[in-house]
Amino acid sequence: MRFTSEQRFDDGVLERRFTLGDVPGILWTPADTSAPAPLILVGHPGGLDKMYPRLVGRARHAAAAGFASVTIELPWAGDRPRSADAEQARADLRGALQAGEPVSDDIVERLVRPLVDAAVPEWQAAMDATLALPEVRGPVGYSGGVIAIGLRLAAVEPRVAAALLFAGSYVPRAMFEEARRVTTPLLVLLQWDDAGNDRQLALDLFDAFGSEEKTLHANMGGHTGVPSFEGDSAVRFFARHLR
Repeated sequence: MRFTSEQRFDDGVLERRFTLGDVPGILWTPADTSAPAPLILVGHPGGLDKMYPRLVGRARHAAAAGFASVTIELPWAGDRPRSADAEQARADLRGALQAGEPVSDDIVERLVRPLVDAAVPEWQAAMDATLALPEVRGPVGYSGGVIAIGLRLAAVEPRVAAALLFAGSYVPRAMFEEARRVTTPLLVLLQWDDAGNDRQLALDLFDAFGSEEKTLHANMGGHTGVPSFEGDSAVRFFARHLR
């Protein structure tokens, strides 16, 4: 992990940009450094610069409650090299949605599975590097999307002790078997009127998760209309499981 820049906000939160190999990322740590802070992985659909206003808001909210947050750029997003196969799958997805046609399992598989397979090892490397810092400690929480990435991490990564998943993206049907192996406590956020998401698939996925503690918060509104009070729900959820 090589830090490339830093800034401190007026609430004392320290933001540091870094690279990990060729993967860019951002780390936020709380003002209070008297003890190492539990870590939250801040998931997003790609494009750090585009997503930054929402990412920094979530991270500063978490820092006020004593959590560190880290995020990384996803494969094929931002300034990272593109994948021709992923670009074609995205185009096919857009075409199906614009035509009002069902999104086929083939499109979802081609779009999501390669992304999960590439992104999860990078998230694990980011955990390795961040947890090696003296100001950060485990256990670790995952918060955000892409939901299939959070699903895989919760299934295979024992350091992830709790996951808040944004049900705003497609999941290959074949990954439902992985969901049944997830035992991590879960909080799932679903926007009921998200036109670009398959609501029934999201409900079926929630049902498939094997966790004994799993909670679904369904709110009215579109993809970006998650109510601000869900930020407080997230802090309470992670406080229960990461402290």
